Formats: sequence, structure tokens, C-alpha cells
Amino acid sequence: MSIGRRRALEGGFATFALFTLIAGQFWRNLLGWWGFGAIALLVLGGAVWLWTSARPRVSWRRVPKSTIAFLLVATSSIAWSNYPATSVLGVVIVLATTFAGVSLALSLGWHGFLRALASALKWVLGLSLLFELWVALFVREPLLPNFVDHGDEKVPMAFYWSRALLFDGGPIEGIVASRNLLGMAALLALILFTAMYASGSMRRAPGIGWIVTAGLVFALTRSATVILVSVAVLVALAFAVWARKVGPTHRRRVYVVAAGTVVAAAALLALSWNALLALFGKGDDLTGRLDIWESVVALIAERPFLGWGWVGYWAPWAEPYDGLAVRKGVEYLQAHNAWLDVWLQVGVLGLIAFASIVIGALWRSWFLAIDPPRDARGAVVPYSAISLVPLLAMVALIGQSLAESRLLIEGGWVLLIAIAWGTKRRQWSPDALPPLPRPRAPLQAAPPEARP
Repeated sequence: MSIGRRRALEGGFATFALFTLIAGQFWRNLLGWWGFGAIALLVLGGAVWLWTSARPRVSWRRVPKSTIAFLLVATSSIAWSNYPATSVLGVVIVLATTFAGVSLALSLGWHGFLRALASALKWVLGLSLLFELWVALFVREPLLPNFVDHGDEKVPMAFYWSRALLFDGGPIEGIVASRNLLGMAALLALILFTAMYASGSMRRAPGIGWIVTAGLVFALTRSATVILVSVAVLVALAFAVWARKVGPTHRRRVYVVAAGTVVAAAALLALSWNALLALFGKGDDLTGRLDIWESVVALIAERPFLGWGWVGYWAPWAEPYDGLAVRKGVEYLQAHNAWLDVWLQVGVLGLIAFASIVIGALWRSWFLAIDPPRDARGAVVPYSAISLVPLLAMVALIGQSLAESRLLIEGGWVLLIAIAWGTKRRQWSPDALPPLPRPRAPLQAAPPEARP
């Protein structure tokens, strides 16, 4: 197989894998759990093939030790788990998902990974709009997933794949069946597409078109969680640009103002909490989250140091998750807070390891974004907008983790692992960031292979 054909095949698989990890609910709603299981095995097999094909070099000093520590704690929790068989299943899933993330990040390289992620997000957003348009035009009523039979009982709206609200201005759920998840995908797409367009990695017309598409989907989801997360992303962007401008020797003021901003934001949030809830149309219980958090904290208090055993996404057949979080006839299978979820499942040790993964990835992403980039010879090159992507994505993921537990499973976990491992490798690499694309000569078209 030629190198070009192999790379095209690798890129195609990576796009499919990331699409599946971001939009896993699409396959579950379309094909049922057995169909999704087959797709998941296909992705895992493809990750093994990608690793053996690319054979990325791995040095121990470039391995984030926090990832290993967390996986060891999760695996060890089988020994004291309240549901050992379910913990075995949860550990197998997190190990497989971690391997998929590492394989994609290291085999493709950071920029290959970003290209595949951009393609996957285009599919998620494009199919979501087409799906909502089809439901609105032809179904004209809320649509349930395939292979689901509720009989004559009243079905809660949370169970529907789409509520057919596109022509009402939303909120729309898209193919992922959740406005929060679709809104998060749109926010990540806005970050990535804007950075690629600004760095010259996307042509003008398609770049603007996809940025507008992502913005449209973001607006139609009307997700309060993602709107608040996007504010945090914009603040992080502002501080990163400021830190770039002042240079390495004058950043103390940046950090002081950043710390003050965090304190002021927390105080403002506390003082205007009720007004903020009213603005987003939320009840005092944060759509049931306060009750869920109270139940989770009570369980944490029973096993604070070792936890109840790793499971990842809650298994409804395992005690104590059976009936733990039920609201308006809907049983929720997450703590709606990744940090509480980790503490619940693997105790203080697991929480420390998880925090180390997140903080380490955020720390390296920050300096990757603001430090002057250098080429392979050590010469300083112009800043690239692409180098901001890990930082802004990490801020988005951390913000989401305060209201959702998606950071622990599927696409959220893979993005976290990819950023953690990708930034760790760049920490030791002299060519951490690519130079900006070379300007084209006037009145001379670039050859097709040189075009982005």
C-alpha cells in the first residue's frame, strides 16, 4: 500500500472513530445496543491497526504518569468494589477508550488528530442539522429512537431522539439526542474551526461556512451549560492573548488579574445566582442536579477513601446506582459532575489521580499556547492560532465537567487523554508548534498538493 493511500485510510478511520466517540448515542439510537457494540469493537480493532501501522515511538518520560496512576486505581478498585463484575466491565471499557485516545493522538500526530477531529465535528453538526430538518419536515412530531418500545405508557420527553423543534427555534438535540452534548460539540467546533481558519488551515469560503454552521447549531441548542462554558473559554482566550503580548518576562500582572477575575466571578455568581437561574429558565434545583449531588455526596461519605468501585457510566442494575437519580420518570446514570463521580467510584486516590491528569494537561496547554514557538532548529517563529486549541478545549471540558460527567466516557475522555498525551510529548519536542503557512506568490496559483 502506498504511503498516500495508507495516510488517507488512517485519516478516514480516525474521523470515523472520533465521530463514534463524540456521537455514540447516534449509533445506539439508530442500531440499538448490539449494533453500537459492533461499531465499538470496530473502532477498537481499528485503533489496534492504526497503532501497528504507524508504530509511534513512546518514551517513558513522555508518558503522562497521572494517566497510568488513574488506570491502576480504577483497575485495583475491582478488589473492593460493591459490584465486582460490573467494575470489570467498566475497567475494560475505560482501558479500551484510553488506548483508542492514545493511539489516535500518537499515531496521527497532533495536527493529524486535529484534522480528523475537525472532520468528525463537521459530520456531527451537518448530520444533526439534516436530521432535525427531516424530523421537522416529514415526521412533524417528537421522534423516539429505534428498537425502543414503551407500550402505551407516557414517555418522558428526555427519552426522545428529537423533539421536532427546529422551526420553533430549538432547542434541538441533533443526532446525539442531547442539546447539552450537541452544544458542546458546536463549541469545540467553533474553537477548532476558528483556529484553523485563522492559521490558514481552512480555505476562506468553507472556513467561514463551517464557523457559521457551528454558531448556528450552538444557538439552536440553547444549552445554558454550554453558554456559561463558552464565557469561560472567551475569558481564557483573552488572558492567553494578553500573556502572548506581554511576553515571558512580564506575565506576573496577567496571573494576578486572572486570580482576581476568578475570585470576582465566584463572588458575582454567588450574589446573582437566582437572577442567573431565572435568565436561563432553570429551577432552584438546577434541573434536578442538586438532588443528585446530595445523594452522591451521601454515598461518598460512606466510602470516602476507596470509593464504591469503578464503573464509568452508571450501571442501572448495580447497587447503589439502581434508582439513585430519578427525576420526572427519568433515571439518570451519572452524577452530573465528573469530580463527584470519580470520588464516588474510586475515592480520594482516584480523585487525586484524575485531578493530576486534568491539571497537568491544562498546565501544559497553557504554556503551549503562550510561549513563543520555535522550529526544529530552535528559531522563534510566529504564533499560530492552532496552539490555542488545547488550552481552549481543556477549559471547555473542565467547565462541562462541573455539570456533566461526560469527561469520563467516550469522546470527553478521549479528548482529555489526547490533549494530556499530546501536550506531554510536545513538552520535550523542539518543534512543538508549526510555522504559519507560507504566503502564496502573487498571481500564481499554488499546486493542488500545497493547498490546505
